[in-house]
Amino acid sequence: MKPDIQGGNMFRKSLLFSAAVALAGALWAADSYSIDNAHSGIWFSVKHMMVTNTKGQFKDYAVGLIYDAKDLSKSSVKVAIKAESIDTTNAKRDDHLRGSDFFEVSKFPEITFESTKIVKQGLSYEAAGKLTIKGVTKDVKIPFTLSGPVKDPSGQTHIGVEGNLTINRQDYGVNYSTTLDNGGLAVGNDVKIELIIEGILEAKP
Repeated sequence: MKPDIQGGNMFRKSLLFSAAVALAGALWAADSYSIDNAHSGIWFSVKHMMVTNTKGQFKDYAVGLIYDAKDLSKSSVKVAIKAESIDTTNAKRDDHLRGSDFFEVSKFPEITFESTKIVKQGLSYEAAGKLTIKGVTKDVKIPFTLSGPVKDPSGQTHIGVEGNLTINRQDYGVNYSTTLDNGGLAVGNDVKIELIIEGILEAKP
């Protein structure tokens, strides 16, 4: 008896179709959020002369946020920051930070973060991923809280994400500094980063 080649092909096509439907369903379940820039921001602070904190922010950035409340493994976040958009409210200092002593923005125009895993820890969450600054990539973990979803008066759905982490700038090749007479650094090594992101649910195609 000859094998039923046509039947076998139909079976394989059926399996492929079922897999495609399952994948589409998984992607459909995850919600994509656009960023409300008016209610979001990325800030940082670092010690100056070992006595005060100098604060600043990055004004130009993009965030890709996907959230699935039922299955966090389908959730992810990507952040791309234009290093040139650094703003500490002091033009001379900002120009210095853009130069080769610090971010060298002409050669390394972007700072990026891409999550590899998001997990829930009690009432909060943690995003593990890759942070890249000046071409150096390190594994980091960002603890964060998640608020919402809630609907505004026009019916749009919002979520809020607030996270903090501290990095050592020396780990990323941002190593400029001068030493004070007491042995301290004019610019501290530890940089505290704060992220506040408000997302608006995008309509599914």
